Amino acid sequence: MSAEANQNAKITCYWLDKSRAQRIIWLLEEVKVDYELKVFKRGKDFLAPPELKEVHPLGKSPVIGIQAAGAEKPLILAESGTIIEYLAEHFGSWLIPKRYPDGKEGVIGAETEEWLRYRYIMHYAEGSFMTILILALVTHRIRNAPVPFFIRPITKGIANKVDGSFIDPELKNHLTFLENYLAASPNNGEFFSGSSLTGADFMMAFALEAAVQRAPLNETTYPKLYSWVKRMQAREAYKRAGEKVSEASGEKYVPFSEVKM
Repeated sequence: MSAEANQNAKITCYWLDKSRAQRIIWLLEEVKVDYELKVFKRGKDFLAPPELKEVHPLGKSPVIGIQAAGAEKPLILAESGTIIEYLAEHFGSWLIPKRYPDGKEGVIGAETEEWLRYRYIMHYAEGSFMTILILALVTHRIRNAPVPFFIRPITKGIANKVDGSFIDPELKNHLTFLENYLAASPNNGEFFSGSSLTGADFMMAFALEAAVQRAPLNETTYPKLYSWVKRMQAREAYKRAGEKVSEASGEKYVPFSEVKM
């Protein structure tokens, strides 16, 4: 499909508050394509509303629909990594690092460091890192569950035990790794893959904002990561994404790093 035909495609983003969907809105703003935003709100149980299952069987967000010119029905894509890679390939190829140096196309082991880092983070963000952050959210909810006062010491004790023996050490392990990984970014890069923004940075945004929200990540503990979060949040496209969501939802958008859980 030509670039002109791509621009004529109709994109719909199904956005859920306090979810990974915000990074998809940010990406759409970075690549400067038109899109429709449909807003969904979480219930009191913090779960997505059942209406999202009408879009995708799992009822999760982010999900996007792409109605290409001449197509009978829209293409529905779920999962952040799939969405980011697809949008980058069709609307923002500059978000994907060059894979091979000239003359070494297809040679095993000849891939550029920037591309290898990009591909790694695209899988690491949701595979290894978010797993620990989700567990941290679970223990937070256990610790603050509305239980009778005489049971509360038990639930807090369980949550504290899991945090102290597993989650906190694992978070420290991953954040130390990422601090060093970012510091070693090639070409004195300020991004995860090098000196320019790539899909890897969108993948890491929600996870690192969650780490800020969880409190182990701040300007003192992991200064490079914290500075990266602030730089991403200062980008004009990131701010436009927040404004779009605020307008569509009727509520002021708050970055996940500042959400009170």
